[in-house]
Amino acid sequence: MVRTPLTPEERERGERLGRLLREARGGRSMTEVAANAGISAETLRKIETGRAPTPAFFTVAALAAALGLSMDELVGRCAPAVEAAA
Repeated sequence: MVRTPLTPEERERGERLGRLLREARGGRSMTEVAANAGISAETLRKIETGRAPTPAFFTVAALAAALGLSMDELVGRCAPAVEAAA
């Protein structure tokens, strides 16, 4: 299966998501948060560093729950300012 290349906007959104998750994780270890979300620490590392800019919805939902974030908050904070203002 061939994946279409990501747009610059999709890559930027993935980087924003990664920064938000890293900030929300705070002093907790990647291993702890990943285990609570039911994913591997490597998957969390890839998301936080932007190497996995389009994680599956259920992965994001599990991370949000593990970090005490709402999906609405994630969407609002990951959307570019132009989209958020629309």
